[in-house]
Order: sequence, then structure tokens, then C-alpha cells
Amino acid sequence: MSQSDQMSDREKRAFPPPLINPDEYILEFDGPDDQKHPYNWKTSTKLFISILVCSGTWIVAFNSATFAPGTESASKELGVGLEVGTLGTTLFVLGFAAGPILWAPGSELYGRRWPLVISMIGGGIFSIVSAAGENIQTLLICRFFAGLCGACQLAVVPGVLADIFNNRHRGGAISIYALSVFGGPFTGPIVGGFIASSHLGWRWTLYIPAILGLVNGAISAILLPETYAPLILAASAATMRRKTNNWAIHARHEMVETDLRDLVTKYFTRPLRMLITEPMICLVSLYMSFIYGLVYALLEAYPFVFGQVHHMRPGVAELPFIGLFIGMSLGVAMVFWQQKEYAKKLAKNNNVPVPEWRLFPTLFGGPVFTIGIFWFGWTGFTDRIHWMAPTTAGLFVGFGVLCVFLPCFNYLVDSYLPL
Repeated sequence: MSQSDQMSDREKRAFPPPLINPDEYILEFDGPDDQKHPYNWKTSTKLFISILVCSGTWIVAFNSATFAPGTESASKELGVGLEVGTLGTTLFVLGFAAGPILWAPGSELYGRRWPLVISMIGGGIFSIVSAAGENIQTLLICRFFAGLCGACQLAVVPGVLADIFNNRHRGGAISIYALSVFGGPFTGPIVGGFIASSHLGWRWTLYIPAILGLVNGAISAILLPETYAPLILAASAATMRRKTNNWAIHARHEMVETDLRDLVTKYFTRPLRMLITEPMICLVSLYMSFIYGLVYALLEAYPFVFGQVHHMRPGVAELPFIGLFIGMSLGVAMVFWQQKEYAKKLAKNNNVPVPEWRLFPTLFGGPVFTIGIFWFGWTGFTDRIHWMAPTTAGLFVGFGVLCVFLPCFNYLVDSYLPL
């Protein structure tokens, strides 16, 4: 046999012929009622997952605002102006803005569980370092990276809820998530105000959310299951390969290319490309960003109005945030009420969702939010008007925030979930 014939035989042995029916080796769920699919998990399991991830979201949102009442004390101790000290909150929120570009694509490649665990533990560590910092540079840099880690909760938790709840029940789950997102910034200043004015001082406004975040991250590392269906199939395929020694069995997710070029062009730039090329996403995102920005503007406005104008002491000056939280709770109640009507429409339409059905509460939320903002501005500038007037305005603001943000969020989820 010639040398060329020997090489040809080696090549044939090195590269076996392709499978005759490769699709038969792709692992899929066994129909819509497969118990391995997250939609069909036990209700108790879904509730546990929802409570765990939504509590993590609340901790991150709480961390974003609890430092605000301690800004003045921190600025004096670190020898900077109040404007520079305020960057401790601003840079945290800036981390919120930058983080989803990293965490959202990562959750599609590597699942939901580990990004959530890593981000909670990472955010807790950065918060501890910022609390222990002896100069303003350490505080500000670590606050940014704490926000960058915390952004995972904002980007990935809606995906977790979409993984385990179908269209009929997803709206209610997202309502609780939204209450966590906005409840944190409105409860954070209340707790932070009393901490900063006590013997604990401003540093404990950072230590406490750090401890909560580390505890949540540890519990998630031990008890949080993976909810991303493609990754569940990939894990099942790996188990079947080991049991059967049939190495042709695989899941579609295992066929995804993860080289650097694909990561950048397909995954990490997708949010920016969609923001630019999809007018619907651009407009809704601008509106939601405006609403979210005003929420954090109120973190500075409320202590000024009730502390400086109405001369309330630290801690007490943050109690009017309770009005905002009550308004938000009323907004969630309205969205839950609308969810029943949505379920009826969904049943009549053979369970095919129409995203625009989600937007009904915004017809009330937009005008009510505007009324609340004007009301707060017109009554909060002088102590000649009773402090209950701007506090009552918070009911309208909180109600409007939820009735705008939440339906718009559900609208985007229903519109782009197949992606």
C-alpha cells in the first residue's frame, strides 16, 4: 500500500461520516407538559425562586438609595463638597445603566443562576470596600462597580420570571418584581436616614446592604436552580451522554458559538443595536428612563423639602417616602386587577398574546404621575404649606410610576420574548 493510501485511511478514521439523521440526537422537551420545563415546576418552587430573586432585586435597589441620607456626613469626613459626595449615588445608578450590556447576554450564554450569584457576592464585596474606604476615590469607584454588579438583578431577574411563568401569570410576577425595583429606592432613605443619624454613622448605610447582598448570594449559590430552558436541556443532554455513552446526543444550546467575535457582534452589541434599529424600543426606553430618572431625583428632593424647608430631623425627614411606597402598592393592585382582564382576552385569542393589551394602565398612570409631580413642586417649596400636601403628592407619583413602568416593561417582554 502506498503512503498516500495510508494517509487517506487515517483521514477516514480521524473523521467519521456524519450522522444520517442528526436531528434525532438533539434533545428537546417532551411536549408542553414536560415536568422538566420550568413552566411546569411546582408552584412552591416557583414561589421560592420568585421570592429569592425579587428580594435580591430589592436589596440592590435599597443599596442604591440607602447611602443618600449619609452623603453630607461622608462628604465632611472625607473632605469634599456635598456635590462630590452625591456622586456616591449617581455613580451607583450609572453602574445600573452600564451593567445590563454585560449581564443580559451573559445570562443567555451561561444561564441565570451563576450571573445572579456572582453579581450579588461581587456587589456585596464592593459595598464593603466602599464603606471601609478612607478617601473619596475608593468610595466612588467601588460604588460604581457595586452598581455594575447590581445591574444583573435588573437585567436577569425579569428573564428568570419569564422562564418560570407563562403569559397568563407572568404579569403578576413582574408586578412583584417592579415593586422590588422601586420599593428599594423609596425605603432605602428611610432606613439610611435613621442609620446615618445614629451612633452607627454613614458607613453602616453601606455595610448593611452589603451584608444582605452576601447572604442572598450565598443562599442563591446553594438553593437557586437554573431556570433557563436551553441550559436545562444542555445539562440533561450531558447526563444522557454519560449514562448511554452515546456522545452524539446534544442540545441546541451546545451548538452556539462562543468565540470573542460572536460574543461581541451577536450578544453584547444586541441591546444597543435593538435600541437604535427598533423605534418601539427606543421610544418606550426613553419614557421609562425619564420616569426612572425622576425617581432618583426625588431621593435628593425629599430630604431637602422635608429636612430643609419643613425642618424635620434626619430619619424623620425621609418618612414621607412612605407615601410614595403606598402609591406604588396601589399601582400594583391596579395592574393585578388588569391582569384578570388580560387573562380573559388571552383565553379568547387561543393564548396568543397581543402586547398592546398590557398598556391599558398607562392611560391612567401617565396623567396621574404628571399631576403628582406638579403637586409636589407647587406645595413643597415653602413651609407655609402643610407638609402633608407634598407627602400626599407622593401617592400620585408612586401610583403613576408603577402604572407606567410596569405595563411598558410587560409590553416589551411580550413583544420580544421569542428572541
